[in-house]
Amino acid sequence: MSILVTRPSPQGEELVSRLRALGREAWSFPLIEFAPGRDLAQLGAGLASLGSGDMLFALSRHAVDFAQGQLIQQKLGWPASPGYFSIGRATALALHTASGMAVRYPLDREISEVLLQLPELQNVAGKKALILRGNGGRELLGETLRQRGASVAFCECYQRCDRHYDGAEEAMRWQRRGVTMLVVTSGEMLHRLWSLTPEWYRESWLLTCELLVVSERLAILARELGWRNIRVADGADNDALLRALQ
Repeated sequence: MSILVTRPSPQGEELVSRLRALGREAWSFPLIEFAPGRDLAQLGAGLASLGSGDMLFALSRHAVDFAQGQLIQQKLGWPASPGYFSIGRATALALHTASGMAVRYPLDREISEVLLQLPELQNVAGKKALILRGNGGRELLGETLRQRGASVAFCECYQRCDRHYDGAEEAMRWQRRGVTMLVVTSGEMLHRLWSLTPEWYRESWLLTCELLVVSERLAILARELGWRNIRVADGADNDALLRALQ
């Protein structure tokens, strides 16, 4: 079995390296890359507006990395007053490393639905929430916090940009290399992979591959697109993906 990892750099290359160290054949094929977000210049003001009992959320490691770079450039620090929350363990570690603050995150699934079940997020009326994220993405977290009475602001710390490929050439390459397992970590990348692949290669190769995704929501989307052999990892970080692939 040859494994195609579509997650962006550097996590994609890291996972491929770990798989190869275990004797597996694996390839990196990042479908998107990242650029600074449109709201980075306002990050300092957004953080300064948070007081005691308010909430700061990071929805990805990329949001943390771009935010940290901006704060270093402006010679600003992370605030001590708000509570810190993240979507999952890897993002929590990145946020803790950058800020030095304790970070709460869901221990079960790394999705907004489980994050919103944390006890600290049940009574948030009158509090402010600042959500660090990329462009687009789901609105569930912000919408639910608003429904619970919080004042919600977003900071687009980074933008996702498609990497350009010749779809037929790439499909031919991966089919020739015997790729039978695909690793996809977001709905955006799943759609990108499906649309990039010409129809003939979809039927003869892409949709016949086993697909590893990181949530039941992604699994449902994959079934709608035509995949039948789908596995769901117990998290979105490389450790969880590696466990699923072993």
